[in-house]
Parts: sequence; structure tokens; C-alpha cells
Amino acid sequence: MKSIRFLSLLLLLNLFAAGGYAVDQPVKKEIAVSGVVTDTQKQPVAGVVVTDGVNFTQTDDKGRYQLVSDPAQSKFVYLSVPADYKTNVENALPVGYYARIDAKKKKNRCDFSLVKREQPVQDFTFIAISDPQARNEEQLDRFASETVVDLKETLKQLSSQEVYGMVLGDIVWDVMPLYDSYKKVISDLDLTMYHVIGNHDFDQQYTALSLATNKEEYGESVFGDHFGPTDYSLNVGKVHIISMKDIDYKGKKKYTEQFTPEQLEWLKKDLSYVKPGTTVLLNLHAPTANSTGRGGANARNAEQLFEILKDYKTHIFVGHTHFYENRIVTPVIYEHNIGAACGAWWAGHVNRCGAPNGYLVVNVTGDDISWQYKATGRPFDYQFRVYKPGEFQSQPKYLVVNVWDYDPAWKLSYYEDGVEKPGVMEAFDDEDQDYITMKEGKATGYHTSHLFRVRPTDKAKSVKIVATNRFGQSFTQTVDLK
Repeated sequence: MKSIRFLSLLLLLNLFAAGGYAVDQPVKKEIAVSGVVTDTQKQPVAGVVVTDGVNFTQTDDKGRYQLVSDPAQSKFVYLSVPADYKTNVENALPVGYYARIDAKKKKNRCDFSLVKREQPVQDFTFIAISDPQARNEEQLDRFASETVVDLKETLKQLSSQEVYGMVLGDIVWDVMPLYDSYKKVISDLDLTMYHVIGNHDFDQQYTALSLATNKEEYGESVFGDHFGPTDYSLNVGKVHIISMKDIDYKGKKKYTEQFTPEQLEWLKKDLSYVKPGTTVLLNLHAPTANSTGRGGANARNAEQLFEILKDYKTHIFVGHTHFYENRIVTPVIYEHNIGAACGAWWAGHVNRCGAPNGYLVVNVTGDDISWQYKATGRPFDYQFRVYKPGEFQSQPKYLVVNVWDYDPAWKLSYYEDGVEKPGVMEAFDDEDQDYITMKEGKATGYHTSHLFRVRPTDKAKSVKIVATNRFGQSFTQTVDLK
């Protein structure tokens, strides 16, 4: 009799396992979420990808969709905006493509409206901005008077193109009430601004949703109130744009840079609707392949991410480190760890690597992209800094050049008194002098690898440095030595 009972128990356990439930977990709550996606003329939009952050579906020919969602995991239902449409925009923010799921209702009706494009987009501009990271109104005023003012000038030059902005996390510095002030600061920008969540954008009294015991109190909640879901995508022209959280927040400023298994599964499903070979712009907060600080700030399970992305031409845009570093991860994956808008936390005008405060301007033509860093308050052609001999403390006899957007495809040329001297510029690792000066002469050990040096001859009166990027654009500085 005991054997029969034991076998019956085993059978019951197997049935639970087959249904996807762990034995020690309650059956999840299920909420029916449905609605209709139409354009502004009330015409149904078919084939739109709809997700709740876990499950996916597509609208039928009448624009209808249905999902069954677990409110403990899914706080929003939202669209992956198709290329033939765009969202409505209010005060520079995209609206109308997501809705909160009401866990108190057994059925949620969530309808969406999209703007139909008059013609397909081939070219557009994508602006990546990392770490505004204001902790008070004074720092937010600097963001407004420096970064945003500079952005407005850049946008004037781009008035003929559609422009998308992406803030790569750390919008604020643990101060949730500043979100309202931040939104006012960006409200009159002539673009559509999306956002990534950073480690300082969580309500620090709570853990991330994936770790929260009480699913009504979780770290991303305030961010969600202002900007919507943390993992989402959209399509513009021939390009697929994705934003994801790679901060596993444990509360009280403690976190691990990583993706949860559920997020990686979400990414697989999202990309299942995207043709292999498509150009993907993936936006994160923490880097995935940085060598700075021995990669200590990288997402721990980045290799799993790279495996998912292997069939796409991917550019990853990240912040978090307040260092500038480009990494060619694989032949089809390139990571841009760009300089922070706040530099080294608004201490001055440079990041820890010496890169100026600024943002990255990405030009998209079809499925090809090119990029150029825009230093705040500087002209577009300001792409490197030159230190004369004697100005860089650790290299007193050398002329030193800091090329922050450098990658192996750049070429540096050096001229003395009009004569080129090929191959004399040497790469080296060191701490940037401007950063040391900003820190009142205190070296901190934050070495960067985008430094180059050359020792001018004693007779040299004038030198010229020409830096040519991977797109063939050349930038020149001439320095008088005597």
C-alpha cells in the first residue's frame, strides 16, 4: 500500500513539473489582457507584435490581440512599434504604446493608437545620452543649461530628419522626485526620447521586480510610472531598436550587472519577429564587454546575450562607467560605452578617462550606421585633445593625444613643421591629465587606453595631428611648441 502511495505521489509531482510549476510554488495568477490596435483614423493595424514582458502575440487583421498575463511578472502590456507606424509624442516622450496591467481586475482591456507614416523612413538620427545622473536641482540645472542647450543646437542641424533619443540609464541619482523636474527639462526637445533604467533609477528601498517578495512594491515601479516598461523594442526604417534592463537590483544601492533568464528569453522571443541580418541597436545601462577596471562593471552573463545576437548586426550602446570605450566584440557586435552627460558626476567637464561630457550622434542610412561623439559646448569636429610636452604630468617630454572615440579602424598622423612622420605615435595606458587636474591633482588610478604619445624633436616649432575615423572623416589640430 505504501508503494502505491509513493508511486502516486511521484506521478503527481511529475504532472506538476510537466505543467511548468515547481512543487513549492503556488499556481500563478492569470489575467486576460486584450484590446485593439488602430491608427489615428481608427483603422485596425494588423501584425503588430504585442508583449507583456513575458508572453508575445500579434494583432489579427482586425487589430485585435489577446494575452494571458501573470501580474506578478508582467506590469505592462505594450507594443513593439512597427516600422510603418510611430507613437504619438507628448513633451518629447513617446506615449500610447504601453499600458499598466491592473492586477485587481480579472480582465484588462488595453487599446492602443499608432500614427501611420505617410512614407517609409530610410534615414534617421539616433542620439545616445548616458548618465545625466542628477542628485539635486543644481545638477539638473547643469544638465539643462549645458547638455540640453547643446542638444537643441544639434537638433537644429538635424531638422530635416526624424530624431530619436535614448537615455542610457542613471537619469537621476537615487532621488525619485527629480523625475518630474527632469521631464520638464527635456519637454521641449524636438525628438522622441526613450529611456533605459540604470542602477540609480530604482527606488532604493525595494528590490527589483524579479527579486521582490511583495510584487506591489518593487524597485522599478517609479521609473515605470514615468517611462513605462524596462524591456521593450520598436522598429524604425530597416532598424530594430531594443532597450533592456541589465541591473539586477537588490535594494539599498546594491545590485549585480546581469540579465535574468526571463529577460534573455524575452529577447529571444522579441528577435523571433525580426529577420536575421537586421541591424539592431541594443540599449543597456551597464556594459557587456568593457576592459576598463578588468571588466568589473560588465553584465555577468553577457556571453548568453552575444549568443542570442549572433545572427544580427548589433550595436550596443551603454553608459554606467563614466569611461569612454569602444569594443569590437565579434565581427557583428560592436559596443559603444560612451562618455556620460554628467562626466565624472558633475565634478567638472570630463569623464574619468578624460573624454568630455557629451553624447553620441548616430546617423542611420538604411541599415548602415555611422557615429560621432558630440562634446558638450564644443564644435562637432572636437574629437581629441592635445597636451603639449610638459602638460601631461607622467609624460613630461611627450606630446600626448587623447582620442576618446578611438577604435582600431582610426588612423593617427603626426607632422612636424609640415613634414609627416609616419608610425611615430605610440599607444599607452595612463590616467588622463585633465581628469587628474579636475580632481585637484589627485591621481585615482583610472587608466584609459585611448591615449597616444610622441616625443617631438628639439627643433620642432609646430606640430599637426590628423585623426581619421573609420568613416574617413578627418579632424586636425595644430600646436605651436615655440
